[in-house]
Amino acid sequence: MQRYTSLSSIPSDARGASVAVGNFDGVHLGHQAVIDIARQPDAPLGVVTFEPHPRQFFAEHRQMDLPPFRLTDAQARANRLEKLGVDLLFEMPFTANLAALTPEAFVNDILLDGIGARHVVVGQDFFFGKNRAGNADTLVELGRAAGIDVTVAPLVGLGETEVSSTNIRKALGEGRPADAAKMLGHWHRIVGPVIHGEKRGRELGYPTANMSIAGLHPPAFGVYAVVVDVLDGTHAGTYHGAASIGVRPMFGENIPNCETFIFDFKGDLYGANLSVGLVSYLRGEEKFDSLDALITQMSADCDSARDILSAL
Repeated sequence: MQRYTSLSSIPSDARGASVAVGNFDGVHLGHQAVIDIARQPDAPLGVVTFEPHPRQFFAEHRQMDLPPFRLTDAQARANRLEKLGVDLLFEMPFTANLAALTPEAFVNDILLDGIGARHVVVGQDFFFGKNRAGNADTLVELGRAAGIDVTVAPLVGLGETEVSSTNIRKALGEGRPADAAKMLGHWHRIVGPVIHGEKRGRELGYPTANMSIAGLHPPAFGVYAVVVDVLDGTHAGTYHGAASIGVRPMFGENIPNCETFIFDFKGDLYGANLSVGLVSYLRGEEKFDSLDALITQMSADCDSARDILSAL
């Protein structure tokens, strides 16, 4: 997949694509439906998205204190889009200039002149342009005037539940990763490099791979059965494990992170990139009376995780 982060970097041979447009936070089933409609036999498949997320941009611009809300950062989103067979990722910088564009200017300057899109697909709930002045119907009209074919994809639901990033965040926050996975079409994943921690897990007999969750919507704090993909390095591959997400109350006040114990693994993962998929929520985060009690519970957590993961 070719990834372009500015209009000036887009070569002439990347023009003429059929593109899906949106934020694609989480790349859930609704997003995948939009992307599937954009697949054309005679054109490259592209995705147009924005970085930072417009919601994040406006919060910072207005000096608002916005809690972390993203399901995926830019790299994790790109990884997922590549797995879906996207050929071209147009990751447009969301700046004050872009935010100030009228709907007409967005279509002509970005989609037509900038990207050279021949076909555009958006979801039914798509808004664009200054003050969200344009919607999906506006895009159809403006696209027709610009010579761009526009398709509006209907919203996707599971029973009575609308598939949305908001509902996925709610499921994760309530410790329901299986419900989130149904809407995502895949396990929710925490992706990033392994960083140095305080090595308490090693001292307890459970060495963990530590990862930051800064900037991401935090799932319910607690312990999860997880599937771990080591994305690079000498240990690249897929493993099972148990992960603790939270502030580690046994050891004072700490910044939330993700600590993963990989079953039957030996080796150094510092600096490697991991993708930790949340399969099942085992229990909430607790503060135990002693380290021995904590170790006993960690052993039980690992046994439970092994049982759950053995059925995959």
